[in-house]
Amino acid sequence: MRLGILASGSGSNMEAIAQAIADQRLRGEIAVVIYNEPDAYVQHRAAVRQIPVVYRNHRLYGSREALDQELLGVLRAHGVDLVLMAGWMRIVTPVLIQGFPQRILNIHPSLLPSFRGMHAIQQALDYGVKITGCTVHVVVPEVDAGRILAQAAVPILPDDTLHSLQLRIQAQEHRIYPEAIAEYQHLLSASHVPI
Repeated sequence: MRLGILASGSGSNMEAIAQAIADQRLRGEIAVVIYNEPDAYVQHRAAVRQIPVVYRNHRLYGSREALDQELLGVLRAHGVDLVLMAGWMRIVTPVLIQGFPQRILNIHPSLLPSFRGMHAIQQALDYGVKITGCTVHVVVPEVDAGRILAQAAVPILPDDTLHSLQLRIQAQEHRIYPEAIAEYQHLLSASHVPI
């Protein structure tokens, strides 16, 4: 299965997915990494692993739909079967979702349905909850509302800062995202959905 990764930042989840493939815990190959911030470190991580990278500056497109139409073309040109949002800090539209129906997954840094959208970790700290975590889900038009595939809980410690909590959540993201992708691949093949 050919995987397409959308990322805006450091690319630590892309790295975890690539390592899971190298360790044969996950089948498939990363066909392309698309990033939208010019200084995103994900481009360097991908280059080290000789994964094709494509830069698309979202600021140059007149609408979210126009950007997603471009992303759709890039993903299809690279023969992508499953799209993985890995720190993609853009809301995707039905243009992309309908182009890959039930074929886009996302990792979100909260225990959904709590703390959807941006700044989820800060939301959890501000609200004063004792436990947060991360969620892998299928992407649907409503933000962070798709079918939940996997979750991991992370306790919030009394002295936690945004940074310390983020690091512990990321450690769980790196564990559950490859596992959830592997399970979802199995579901797709078992349901005889053409890949």
